[in-house]
Amino acid sequence: MAHNLKDMSIRPEVVEPWLPRDPLAEALYLVRMRGVFYSHTEATEPWGLEMPPFGSCLTFHVVTRGGCWLDVAGETSVYLRAGDLALVPHGRGHVLRSNPDAAVDGRVDELPQQMVSEHYSLLRCGGGGARTTLICGIVSFDQPAVGRLLDLLPPMIHFDTADDRDSPIGDALRLMSAELRLLRPGGEAVTTRLADILVIEAIRSWLAVDPAARTGWLGALQDPQLGRAIAAVHRSPGDDWTVESLAREAAMSRSAFAARFTELVGEPAMRYVTRCRMDVARARLERGDATVAAVAAELGYLSEASFSRAFTRTVGSSPGAVRRGALNGPPARLSVALSAESRTGAQGRSVLGG
Repeated sequence: MAHNLKDMSIRPEVVEPWLPRDPLAEALYLVRMRGVFYSHTEATEPWGLEMPPFGSCLTFHVVTRGGCWLDVAGETSVYLRAGDLALVPHGRGHVLRSNPDAAVDGRVDELPQQMVSEHYSLLRCGGGGARTTLICGIVSFDQPAVGRLLDLLPPMIHFDTADDRDSPIGDALRLMSAELRLLRPGGEAVTTRLADILVIEAIRSWLAVDPAARTGWLGALQDPQLGRAIAAVHRSPGDDWTVESLAREAAMSRSAFAARFTELVGEPAMRYVTRCRMDVARARLERGDATVAAVAAELGYLSEASFSRAFTRTVGSSPGAVRRGALNGPPARLSVALSAESRTGAQGRSVLGG
């Protein structure tokens, strides 16, 4: 199979020799926000806001003053107080409100807001009572391994900074609040990196306490033998992998490796390799900066036709259709495409309100 060592999005270790060698640490290392939109909400009791579903994006909410209830369908309602962080990882719709019985003022993407910048809005709502302020964000990610990790997260993660005063989350929250309030040059870049930290810390918190984090794909990542083979695939998906070569990475016999991989991951090793390649291919094609032929070559396919067949079989759509944005368009452009400022000026409707 053909190999291409020049594309750094396919072979990150070529330019990043400091990449962590622990497979789970590698997955967290790759957490980088792609599409980002922030909103500062100032709400006075009574108030309620509906967050509609947003595909595969992750939403986070930080309470900086007061408190509110977070309702995610099928989950127990959670009270968020000042300093708390909540993640809703799967793009699910949810509701924020001042008290469990408060009426919903409307969908956040249908309420008037002030667009402070292309990626940041200010929303004010409520009945004039006690004040609550929140910083909220909607984000997506580039790396397929990150997406697989996020898919395994529970429908909601709540982090109470009062329970862990040594966690960097509290410091990151204060810095993010200051950046969004002061709007200094470079603030958007700083805020995005702080959001990286918040999401990683929340995931680490979940990994440390939830038994589900030690089963399935995550369990395999943390397995001292299987984890090495999985990490090797993530680093170099275009290599000419076979069950034998993966077993060598894991220092196991072919038969023992194949059986243990299927048992823990839930699918045969080579099917996993193909899916990893197609995840990488889809991310590359959605960015629109590479042709189908180039992506096929980078991932080790000798012909565009064989790559297209494998892609269509795995993804359910052709590579050309994905590249043209037929599958809902690139998440990275969410904030730009839905920015109220681009349609209605300083006052309008934004993608996110709280």
